[in-house]
Amino acid sequence: MKNLLVLIAGLALVSSLAGCAKPPQEEMNSAKAAIEAAAAEGSAKYVAEDNKKVNDEYAAAMEEIKVQEAKWFKNYDKAKQLLAQAKADADALTAKTATVKEELKQQSVAALDEATTAVTGAKAKLETAPKGKGSAADIEAMKADAAGMEAELATIQPLVDQGEFVAAAEKAASIRDRANAISTQIDEAAAKKAGN
Repeated sequence: MKNLLVLIAGLALVSSLAGCAKPPQEEMNSAKAAIEAAAAEGSAKYVAEDNKKVNDEYAAAMEEIKVQEAKWFKNYDKAKQLLAQAKADADALTAKTATVKEELKQQSVAALDEATTAVTGAKAKLETAPKGKGSAADIEAMKADAAGMEAELATIQPLVDQGEFVAAAEKAASIRDRANAISTQIDEAAAKKAGN
């Protein structure tokens, strides 16, 4: 009888200790803070796929915690591993986001420079465009287009300043291509006139 009481007391002690295992709150807070830091850097916008992966890892860790909380004997080791992985990946994501952002910024600034150069070049060529029968109206239309492009250029820097690097680069590339098309038309007209 004495042995039975000791066994029951031992089981009660073990079950109370196992039942008292607490979720890894510190690890949860640490991983969540790292994910929030990456988000603040713009991870969802600039490296969406990696951002999703990190958030999925965190969600898996939280799911594991829920599974353990439903058990009589709780073991949060797997959840701790998942949280550690999510934190490490979130820290790496913050650095990667900053790098990608800087690369996109440089690309958008370079695209803006190219567009500005193309518009300036087109305007200069328009001043020396060959004038012939019926070309005056075309030249005026091209000058109006170039002036419109010049006005559009002013809208690109604010996009860069707001971190809308992809939109800025796309808009700059469009302006550059349109300005280059004007320059090409003038070059072709000049070559045609020289051939005559």
